[in-house]
Amino acid sequence: MHITRKSRLWTAGYSTWLVSDTAFELSGALAGFAIPLLALMVTDDPILAGVIGATGIAARVLASLVGGVLADRHSRVRLVVLGAAVGLVLAALFTWAAMTSLGFAVLLVLNIAMALRNGLFGTATQAALKDLVASDALGRAQASNQGRDALLGLAGAPLGGLLLGVGAPVVGLAMLVCQTVALATAALLPRWARPHVEELGERRFLGELATGFRWVFARADLRGALLVSTLVNLGFNAAISTVVYSMQQDGASPAVIGLVSGGLGIGMLVGAAFAPLLVSRVRAGVLTILGLLVMCAAALALPLVTHPLGITVVMALSIVGGPALNAGLLGYFMVATPPNLIGRATGAVTVFASGAMPLAPLVAGLGLGLVGRTWTLVATAAICLAAAGLAASTRSLRELPAESGWVAHAVANGTPAEAAEATTPEQQPAGQG
Repeated sequence: MHITRKSRLWTAGYSTWLVSDTAFELSGALAGFAIPLLALMVTDDPILAGVIGATGIAARVLASLVGGVLADRHSRVRLVVLGAAVGLVLAALFTWAAMTSLGFAVLLVLNIAMALRNGLFGTATQAALKDLVASDALGRAQASNQGRDALLGLAGAPLGGLLLGVGAPVVGLAMLVCQTVALATAALLPRWARPHVEELGERRFLGELATGFRWVFARADLRGALLVSTLVNLGFNAAISTVVYSMQQDGASPAVIGLVSGGLGIGMLVGAAFAPLLVSRVRAGVLTILGLLVMCAAALALPLVTHPLGITVVMALSIVGGPALNAGLLGYFMVATPPNLIGRATGAVTVFASGAMPLAPLVAGLGLGLVGRTWTLVATAAICLAAAGLAASTRSLRELPAESGWVAHAVANGTPAEAAEATTPEQQPAGQG
């Protein structure tokens, strides 16, 4: 009996990428926590705070389209280095502004600038995994990333709350440290990445961009998840924004809000502990539907819970199925997507996953102002229920297999050219055994 040896995940290339991305994500978590609360403190208006959040998300979604094309045109690991350098500059600007003046206009501009940076270079950061990790290790890489995200979710918001309680400049200094680490480690990545091979047949931006959308829509195995991700991201993020905004308006301190938001990290950490085992043994379609149903149950409970401890528990339960869900869908997507299309395909998927998210802070701000906390949370729960119902009724999503069946399923649902490429032995990243 022939046993195929799995490629190692914890190579120098992946480990260095993870350190760099973790440092950047922690900086982003601090900014993501601090800026909305600073906006509420400055304006005392949930609607204006929602405008800042919405414009930032919209800027990121639009920039990700450009970033997807850049990731297929140029060396992805070098784009990671450039993005880390830009992040360091923005962290310095935030720190300077926090020491001088942080009005509505300054927060709006800084948030948009950070969002543009994330959109332009975030796609390359994720796509670089295709150049650093072998295909049969991508599922484990995504599960590991979910564990990392869980730790950041657990520590990021409480840390942001504590630092913001001391002062906004302290948040900026912490971001500077994180961005310095991100840049220093990103600079090492080119030595371990597979050589970038540019295969764009179309040199016009719109033509290249359209190729990514056409490819994603041509794949029935991927198409089913697009609208589901749009709905659930809108509903869930609007619910979180509603909880945070309402707590601030009720007089809760940044530290308390940070600890409550840390409930998401607790749930992700618990879920991430089981994600590698679940992804390898349970169909990705089943993991998706179960994760969404758990999220819906928690969203239905949120309107009934007002005590910070109760909200923390519900937050934790809401996301416990998220790590396995994300690892399954993202891992399968990375396996199914050809290397020369990974940037543009990621940009197309990002539009659907995040396209409606600019509405989330607006839904929260307008809802609190017009109908109050309870009915706003009821509306967000209804959106999550619609996503779960759509997932359960979408056959192509239900049929996504466990990790061991990803390659065969992707080949069966792909084009003849992709099938031929899939049968060609994959070049290992430099330095990988």
